[in-house]
Amino acid sequence: MRRTMTTTPIEGQRPGTSGLRKKVTVFQQPSYAENFLQSVFDVVKPGSDATLVIGGDGRFHNRTVIQQAMRMAAANGYGRVLVGRGGILSTPATSHIIRKYGASGGLVLSASHNPGGPQGDFGIKYNIANGGPAPEAVTEAIYARTVEINRWYIVDAPDIDLDTLGANQIGDMRIEIIDPVADYADLMEELFDFDAIRAAVAGGLSMSFDAMGAVTGPYATEIFENRLGFTKGTVRNGTPLDDFGGHHPDPNPIHAHELYDLMMSPAAPDFGAASDGDGDRNLIVGRGRFVTPSDSLAMLAANAHLAPAYKKGLQGIARSMPTSAAADRVANALDVPCYETPTGWKFFGNLLDAGFVTICGEESAGTGSDHVREKDGLWAVLLWLNILAERRISVNALALDHWKNYGRNYYARHDYEGLEGPAANALMAELENGLPTLAGKSFGPLTVRAADNFAYSDPVDGYKTPEQGVRIFFEDESRAVFRLSGTGTEGATLRMYLERYEPAEGRLDEDTTYMLGELTEAAKTIAAIEKHTKRTSPDVVT
Repeated sequence: MRRTMTTTPIEGQRPGTSGLRKKVTVFQQPSYAENFLQSVFDVVKPGSDATLVIGGDGRFHNRTVIQQAMRMAAANGYGRVLVGRGGILSTPATSHIIRKYGASGGLVLSASHNPGGPQGDFGIKYNIANGGPAPEAVTEAIYARTVEINRWYIVDAPDIDLDTLGANQIGDMRIEIIDPVADYADLMEELFDFDAIRAAVAGGLSMSFDAMGAVTGPYATEIFENRLGFTKGTVRNGTPLDDFGGHHPDPNPIHAHELYDLMMSPAAPDFGAASDGDGDRNLIVGRGRFVTPSDSLAMLAANAHLAPAYKKGLQGIARSMPTSAAADRVANALDVPCYETPTGWKFFGNLLDAGFVTICGEESAGTGSDHVREKDGLWAVLLWLNILAERRISVNALALDHWKNYGRNYYARHDYEGLEGPAANALMAELENGLPTLAGKSFGPLTVRAADNFAYSDPVDGYKTPEQGVRIFFEDESRAVFRLSGTGTEGATLRMYLERYEPAEGRLDEDTTYMLGELTEAAKTIAAIEKHTKRTSPDVVT
């Protein structure tokens, strides 16, 4: 029987770039998760034939929220709920399940690459029927509902056994506990030439994959070790843990330093990769060669035709605005369009649904294609493996060959973390106010050509998204971008993105810090970073 629970609005429940993210202790407050979940259900208005998919990355508090979400789904009229065994579903696997089983939407319980555990982070994101993150029109409606909500619904029922496959019931709603790995692994085998990769492995191709104690461990073990034949132990940190084993599950050279250090050592295997908390991001490292996410997108796009799913070519490429223009150069060579969108995978959804693009990517280590509506870490790793197997080439050789054809976009991101909100906002406000007078000014050897605050108009539905980050363009084709991150849960994070193009006949294999040195100083001066943040250097450089 449905019960109505009285509540009052709770401040601060506006979904960010990837849903609502807060500290676990915030989500543990009475009615906090319930208010947000009910706001979702009030907006989407499920019918009795609607199916809801629920899964997460296994972080602390997942199981608690899943149990409550199922009881609330039953009270709100859903006919069926699909839940990954153990409460586990990677974000791309959730997208695939939504699409494969015709679900009306899904709840992704994750804070992605943020730390987990009792003092860590938690998050809830709603994905729509196409498998992708809810667009801004939906997330804004959800937020509007959170500021006026006065009740939530629930059906009293005991906890469901999440660890046993099979059917259960809450009221009139059927619950199916499904294998979180099988459907996704089968999809990957359809997209890529597993026989070619197996042959390369049999011929000596070696790899190390770091799952970082997070969700991709079971997927990676099944695909890389069981199906492709890589040696046991290829997957490290492969058991999902509710605190990620103390890892900060962000796949970059800083937080995946053990893998990175291995790949830079004489003992390195041929190929190194990692994924994040919920499985939608990736790190690609060859023996002695780190591949930036921006370069990875470009290199995958240039070689995607070598995989069965993309042998007919690409319809187009999309990248987030802060991502380097390396992919643009590939699109131009392929004579396909390249779309520049705001940060956030939800902006790719319309382009993918309309058939405008095939491959998308973000500088924050997310790449994916039209097979799902999320970025997909293991998909990127498998496409790399397929390309390496077909070309019989190393990561380093492939990178050098790519730059000789397209030139190189030297690229770095500087993160200033944990800033006081007023200081970060003041920096951005001063920067924005100075945009009209920047053109023509020189900073060291660099002269500003143009400057703006990026605004996006969706080519499919015309939806406009203004003020998505400050862009500074220099006359030598260098670029600096500034924006405040929407994925953190404490303080503010200023992100400064730096990009310098070196033509194909130029210096293609130099130190990135050196090549970006003049641009770095110019950008820091323009934004008055030290004045506003009291920081002389960033916390993280990737």
